Amino acid sequence: MDATPTSGGVPGGDATPASGGLTSGTDAAPPSGTDTAPPSGSDAAPPSGSDVAPPSGGAAGVDAALARAWVAAVAASVTAHAAELTDLDAAIGDGDHGVNLRRGFDAVVAALATLEADTAGAVLTKTGTTLVSKVGGASGPLYGSLFRALGKTLSDDSSVTTFGAGLRAGLDAIVRLGKAEPGDKTMVDALTPAVAAFEAATSSGLVAAATAAATAAADGAAATTPLQARKGRASYLGERSVGHQDPGATSTALIFAALADVT
Repeated sequence: MDATPTSGGVPGGDATPASGGLTSGTDAAPPSGTDTAPPSGSDAAPPSGSDVAPPSGGAAGVDAALARAWVAAVAASVTAHAAELTDLDAAIGDGDHGVNLRRGFDAVVAALATLEADTAGAVLTKTGTTLVSKVGGASGPLYGSLFRALGKTLSDDSSVTTFGAGLRAGLDAIVRLGKAEPGDKTMVDALTPAVAAFEAATSSGLVAAATAAATAAADGAAATTPLQARKGRASYLGERSVGHQDPGATSTALIFAALADVT
């Protein structure tokens, strides 16, 4: 969701907040390109040389190893799809969403490499804090809020149910910050159904919940294509924002696809 805090929007276009909500990008006129299909997820393998330990205990809940594996998979996927995210953002935003997210998750990988943490909560809180400090515009505060809220929720309990509650807390934090709602053509359009799908499937275990969330996020991102943006910089384009998939919703789908891949 390309949105910027307080005066702007939500991810997809790392731009300075515009008044009113989540941002999808910036004032750039849409290029003559075509609608971009949602990325296939996090097909890319985690970066070579990663010190991330293989996940363990994923069936029962989320431990520190699994949290590290997830973040590494997100970083790899963002790198693999950086050009695509930037192209999407160039159509209805300022064209730097992919670049900014890649820089942010590169910084996260470096920060986690030296972090001594034995809980998923600590890993994900550090991820969020790093994104806030290293990514400019909307993406840093918004995605940072998601991971920090998730990490804080998992501070004492890493069960699947608590993980779902953490995702809900992250969504609430983003909505408070960006003032967007489903249908505004922002990351909220992918995040809202993903969180709901995860919560609905928690009784079936982490793998089922993560898979359901990834599918819902991808569907939500694709569904932003015919929408007219109502929040953030993309909203300045009016009807010209129609026909372009929201970059923030697309990167949100990548994050959930990465979670499904490592569980």
